[in-house]
Amino acid sequence: MERVGRDVRKLPKAHLHLHFTGSMRPTTLLELADKYGVRLPEALTSGEPPKLRATDERGWFRFQRLYDAARSCLRAPEDIQRLVREAAEEDIADGSGWLEIQVDPTSYAPRLGGLIAAMEVILDAVDSASRETGLGMRVLVAANRMKHPLDARTLARLAVRYADRGIVGFGLSNDERRGMARDFDRAFHIAREGGLLSAPHGGELTGPASVRDCLDDLDATRIGHGVRAAEDPRLLKRLADRQVTCEVCPASNVALGVYEKPEDVPLRTLFEAGVPMALGADDPLLFGSRLAAQYDIARRHHAFSDTELAELARQSIRGSAAPEEVKKELLSGVDEWLAA
Repeated sequence: MERVGRDVRKLPKAHLHLHFTGSMRPTTLLELADKYGVRLPEALTSGEPPKLRATDERGWFRFQRLYDAARSCLRAPEDIQRLVREAAEEDIADGSGWLEIQVDPTSYAPRLGGLIAAMEVILDAVDSASRETGLGMRVLVAANRMKHPLDARTLARLAVRYADRGIVGFGLSNDERRGMARDFDRAFHIAREGGLLSAPHGGELTGPASVRDCLDDLDATRIGHGVRAAEDPRLLKRLADRQVTCEVCPASNVALGVYEKPEDVPLRTLFEAGVPMALGADDPLLFGSRLAAQYDIARRHHAFSDTELAELARQSIRGSAAPEEVKKELLSGVDEWLAA
């Protein structure tokens, strides 16, 4: 179904679900691989998004292997600075006025001089990119559910320690079929006590139960993905009543085989149940599309009108950790886009 309306790239919005390495431009990856003599898998050099499917363990392992190969090309502070600046430039081109980029600093620590040094390099890069581009940017530190919960507690303490340097939230990523949410409850308690928002992944590779676990065990204020909540009307009502924002990534859901086609992603179900959504690009490097393309999917495959797209943008802004004056300015921009 083709629908033509206002340019979604000019619609002010917030981007709340973008992973660090996954934000990289494909051309940048090739240049960094050449710089360090890294031999990349063919799936990352073909010029086309890799064929992925993560609904089984083998598929998820392949996805992670490609991600790890890309991450191995980020070796120096200037590489981190370039990645963050380019992510900001891409977001601005897509109408984003606020970006919360998600990172597990332990993944970069071995090449950047340790965990604290890696965290400081990342935060410095975000601060510089924000000043240079004018885009409001903050960081969400994510623990890896494939690792021991004690590692997550260490990360939570570190995130709280740097809350005044631009860290706004704490997440939990990787294969949600591994590691129970409740195993990480202590880490999330530390983060929440330190004033960070709770934004774990859930309801992507497994069903509604993982979303409930994020609410019950981790007191989530946002859910990374959350789309599988559409299978449980009572859970949808709970999300709507509590106004828990689901960071929905339509292109990613299709690329990883969570849904077969863009029209199968339950955007309408969530929207009409009153569940706030923040559309996100997840890992553009691997999925081949950035932020504005997610709004195009809502328009083309789910018949969202411009009025409804504007409401999606508002939901992303309201669900963000942006200061109130930034939210107010962006929301005003949404009204202007709609009035144009």
